[in-house]
Amino acid sequence: MTELALGDGSVAGVVAFWSLIHVPDEGVPGVFRQFRRVVRDGGPIMVGFHVGDGSRVKTQGYGGHPMKVHVHRRRPERVAAWMRDAGFTVHAEMRMGLDQGLPGAIVFGYAGRELLS
Repeated sequence: MTELALGDGSVAGVVAFWSLIHVPDEGVPGVFRQFRRVVRDGGPIMVGFHVGDGSRVKTQGYGGHPMKVHVHRRRPERVAAWMRDAGFTVHAEMRMGLDQGLPGAIVFGYAGRELLS
């Protein structure tokens, strides 16, 4: 995600569900710049992530498989700000699982400052 081997404006849209959770905060703005570079004007973007603050190391994957990855939780406002800074317009936000141990959010937007018709 940090160096997409795709042409400028060559992608109709981006769906990044629970993939940015493994990118440290300092790398996220660059990922969004890459997304914006490859998404054509007016193209949609949907980003899903764990909501919260801080990071942790996950040592067990699905099915009990051993692993060692960092998982970063973020506030929707921060993700939306990174998207805007990269040239996306934020259209909607949905939060889910608020009463559960690990809530999530999805931020939806489109490439550019005005929606193209």
